[in-house]
Amino acid sequence: MNSRERVHAVLEKKLPDRTPRFEVWIDALFDDLGVSDPYSAYPELGQDVVVMPSQTPEDSNAWQDGVDEFGRVWKKGMYFYGAVQTADDLKRYTPPMTYADHFFNPQRVAVIRTKYPDHCLFYGTHIGPFMGAYMAMGLENMFKKFKSDMPFVHAVLEARTDWCLAIFKRAIEFGAEVIVMGDDAAHRGGPMISPQLWRELILPYHRRVVKELSVPVIWHSDGRMEKLLPYAVEAGFAGVHGLETLAGNRLDEIKRDYGDQLILVGNFDVNLLFEAELDLVRADVKRCYEQGGKSGYMISSCNSIFTGMNPEAVREFFRCQGEE
Repeated sequence: MNSRERVHAVLEKKLPDRTPRFEVWIDALFDDLGVSDPYSAYPELGQDVVVMPSQTPEDSNAWQDGVDEFGRVWKKGMYFYGAVQTADDLKRYTPPMTYADHFFNPQRVAVIRTKYPDHCLFYGTHIGPFMGAYMAMGLENMFKKFKSDMPFVHAVLEARTDWCLAIFKRAIEFGAEVIVMGDDAAHRGGPMISPQLWRELILPYHRRVVKELSVPVIWHSDGRMEKLLPYAVEAGFAGVHGLETLAGNRLDEIKRDYGDQLILVGNFDVNLLFEAELDLVRADVKRCYEQGGKSGYMISSCNSIFTGMNPEAVREFFRCQGEE
């Protein structure tokens, strides 16, 4: 099997020749890892997938200073709070669906598709309905609106779902074979809202995302998310990514309970990539392979590769994936 066939075998609930390697976000350490660029990094580091090139529009304040086009307020490159407090704010801070075109450079996408035809091309970003809504409104304000103005909460969720679908559909038109939808919904203690409220409030929008897209959708969330996994199944997600290790997500238990319903991606302890103990990296890769197995599992860190990690540990993480 080539890389693309391997990933699709798992997506189709078939047995691949080996466990696919599906690191979702490789965002740093390119020089340290000796890779050519942020996209070639994937095949050069032995991954079976390649992320679709995308970009932040030039006129956006996202990751800079000020209010961006979605009502998210940024200070020194960090998200600060949400500016969407009224219906007028929502109208002001909801771009037209055609704005999705600004996130892609067709030529750059075509280059990657042509260069790596045997790898599975995926698109992943944090614009899920729940996260899109609470970043637009501000988490505290959104929770207050649960009591005072639930119709407005739904209006924001619907607007952000529309946007989510617009950009995902554009990515699919450019050739994305899998969508990874970042929609952070939990912390280390559990879900941000009760499972009961999640089912009533968020599940319908997740169902809509899955229904309207023509490719498999994998839901990413940080935190302890096992109480929300039944709703991932109900929504129709192909799988879930993250399974943050320190939050208490146990791959063996989740595999036992949901392995026949959801593809599991991740659970390698990303905190080990900050350390110098390479034996611990090797041991955790081995654990992931043993607990995840070839069927219904794809190995990945439980978050991403980002600044501050030990390059030697990261190199070892990718290197020892080949020792399955």
